[in-house]
Amino acid sequence: MGHLDHATFGWLTPVLSYAMASIGAALGLRCTVRALGTSGRSRRNWLLTAASAIGTGIWTMHFVAMLGFGVTGTDIRYDVPLTLLSLLVAMAVVGAGVFTVGYGRDRTRTLLVGGLTTGIGVASMHYLGMAALRLHGTVTYDPLLVTVSVVIAVVAATAALWAALNIRSPGAVALASLVMGAAVSSMHYTGMLAVAVRVEPSGTALPGATVMQFIFPLAVGLGSYLFLTSAFVALSPAAREHPDEVPAERVTAAP
Repeated sequence: MGHLDHATFGWLTPVLSYAMASIGAALGLRCTVRALGTSGRSRRNWLLTAASAIGTGIWTMHFVAMLGFGVTGTDIRYDVPLTLLSLLVAMAVVGAGVFTVGYGRDRTRTLLVGGLTTGIGVASMHYLGMAALRLHGTVTYDPLLVTVSVVIAVVAATAALWAALNIRSPGAVALASLVMGAAVSSMHYTGMLAVAVRVEPSGTALPGATVMQFIFPLAVGLGSYLFLTSAFVALSPAAREHPDEVPAERVTAAP
């Protein structure tokens, strides 16, 4: 069995990946809160931004953590199409959960359906990303730890959506995002503990791209997207701050 190292750069990748997950969660929750205070096209746009932020944050967290992943006795490459597919899956399935919450009428059922959908999306992204690994050997998983990681993902997603429905103050949203970031990171490393690799030495060149050729530049790009979008959301006034919006009572009372 090959020796697995989950932190070849020490604490750098775990801390940085946690930060990415927390930033994505904070941005996604904030956008969802904004969406719930609007309607029509504005609600849809805020929910799209929330889905992209949470999905991007989770994906970036996973692959920043994977920058520190190594297996003794073999190089590691990544299948580019499959890795990109994992990003699209993250955004699409998380988007389904966020839109369920954004437009659902029955809060309890909406929360359960949205949490389950989003959690499965998070887990799917993780294991699809792991399926993109190319190395000289065979990867196997501990079924129990895989199940635990999926449960963590579902619970974390449900808690995050509950926060989006019930928390309004920026401070509370920030605290909730830190908790969600910790839960997503826990899900990732629980899933990684489920991994075992039987190395099969070979002189054949591995297909795919190295982590520095593909994963690192893409993670930097998506991280930049999160920071820029965070700045946009922070500078964008809430609905009640728009000067051109007039309360319904005043419109009704006008002669």
